[in-house]
Amino acid sequence: MSPPRVLMLLAMAVALSGCASAAYYLQAVQGHAELMRRAVPIEEAIASNGSAPALRARLARVLAIRSFASRELALPDNGSYRTYADLGRPFAVWNVFAAGEFSVRPKESCFLFAGCVSYRGFYDEQQAKRHAEALKGEGYDVFVGGVPAYSTLGWFDDPVLSSFVHYPEPEVARIIFHELAHQVVYVRDDTSFNESFAVAVEQQGVQRWLALEGSEEQRLVWSTLLSRREQFVDLITRYRERFEHFYAQPAGDEQKRAGKKALFEEMRRDYEALKAQWGGFAGYDRFLAQGPNNALLASVAAYTEWVPAFRALIEQHRGDMNAFYGEARKLAKLDKRQRNSVLSALAP
Repeated sequence: MSPPRVLMLLAMAVALSGCASAAYYLQAVQGHAELMRRAVPIEEAIASNGSAPALRARLARVLAIRSFASRELALPDNGSYRTYADLGRPFAVWNVFAAGEFSVRPKESCFLFAGCVSYRGFYDEQQAKRHAEALKGEGYDVFVGGVPAYSTLGWFDDPVLSSFVHYPEPEVARIIFHELAHQVVYVRDDTSFNESFAVAVEQQGVQRWLALEGSEEQRLVWSTLLSRREQFVDLITRYRERFEHFYAQPAGDEQKRAGKKALFEEMRRDYEALKAQWGGFAGYDRFLAQGPNNALLASVAAYTEWVPAFRALIEQHRGDMNAFYGEARKLAKLDKRQRNSVLSALAP
């Protein structure tokens, strides 16, 4: 790689890792460099005799999704998601979330350029698990979640990855819309704003994509999945609020530990009741497989807190995405307290 390119990767490593150890810097540089090294133009992957027919067909649809993103959603028209990389693993990175024993507030990792975020990402699953174990040893609740894609915020041309290209088509579209949205608006030190904004864009995008390109069956399946996702998020959000109230009460540690255990057992029972309503659908079991804890509650909240407010803002502008992005950029310029006040007023 050329020296300027190496410097860019080093800058990205600093942004990803902040005050972390040299080993963390190195894994960030190596991980992203390897991902970019594997990327080839999608047209080249489609033309290759080595590509499976199913992959070629899906990549052709990805090009249509990518064109739709800029044409219909006013998302950046650049080199992102016009290349393809086969990673040979199920996820692009593994994010580690942590929260105190009696807190639902996430432990933040602060990065030089990206600011403070509610997690720390690793390109190797075992490294992520070792970091999680170290945090457990310090008394934190932890949650490790595999992530199929991430955004470099426009620093690099992010590729389509093997970790998500074979997902159902609406899910592929959702991921591409979400990650491109991060290139439109990004606020330092405000994970909830950034992720909720991107989720609102992805939901609007998939709705429009299915209206134009989807079959009746795809629209029905997506509607069902979205409803279940919102019910699961509502469950986690309600319990997060209950835990926050519970932890604020004056009580000894042992009393809090007993109450915490009882509340999580109640949450699991409520989740099983939801599954029964869904006919046994178990798509969210993986979130509880590590054992429900404060870090899980914090991780879900980070991605969903302001989604209703952003939906309302899109509706205010009658689906005009450029106008919506303009309002989001204005919000991004406010300090966090002012921004949250406006978003709270917008949310139904």
